[in-house]
Amino acid sequence: MKLVKHIANLGYGSRRDVQWMFREGRVTDAAGEVLYADDRVEHDAIRIDGEPLDPPSGLLLMLHKPVGITCSTKDPGRVVYDLLPPRFRLRSPALSTVGRLDRDTSGLLLLTDDGQLLHRIIAPKSKLPKVYVAQLADELRGDEAAAFASGALMLDGEKTPLLPAELEPLDARTARLTLHEGRYHQVRRMFAAVGNHVAALHRERIGGLALGELPAGEWRTLDDAARAVLFATDTA
Repeated sequence: MKLVKHIANLGYGSRRDVQWMFREGRVTDAAGEVLYADDRVEHDAIRIDGEPLDPPSGLLLMLHKPVGITCSTKDPGRVVYDLLPPRFRLRSPALSTVGRLDRDTSGLLLLTDDGQLLHRIIAPKSKLPKVYVAQLADELRGDEAAAFASGALMLDGEKTPLLPAELEPLDARTARLTLHEGRYHQVRRMFAAVGNHVAALHRERIGGLALGELPAGEWRTLDDAARAVLFATDTA
């Protein structure tokens, strides 16, 4: 791929914008030598204003989504893309969230520009568990774990029972819940089905990948080793 198109696809500007970057000498190699649009240079050796390029296509990153942020590109409030470099919105292929967390849910969110990877993560046959911590309005009764593990729990308005899920009480009003599917507002609706209300919800893990100590609002790219951790429980 020509350098102009490659850099434009990473969101640094239109092809015309990138052509001007070359004319202004802003595109160099790692040694600071000015590059020209018809040069053949490896991605990792290219610099713009002295800074390395963003990762190429095939990007996968994890984000600690705070409460109050929407997983959308179009919303009157703040969206997850506001937490990323502005040029990430302009990448081609587009950078998309891997599933969603609602505005009032915090925690681990994955984003990628790789359609096949996105499908692999969300496909039911991958069986990637998702782990949440729920703060509840009322105390646990003690029978919730059995109800969630039964494989017979029905959500309001649905005709198919939920797959078995594991609940671990952490204290009287806090529980860790591991899901093996992803239905709309599933955790909140599950607790509603047993007569409780989720006051706060946080996703801490997808597959083998944990959010860890990443601060709220921060993100990082995932390398091959991290991807292997993500799919450590993938049986596809």
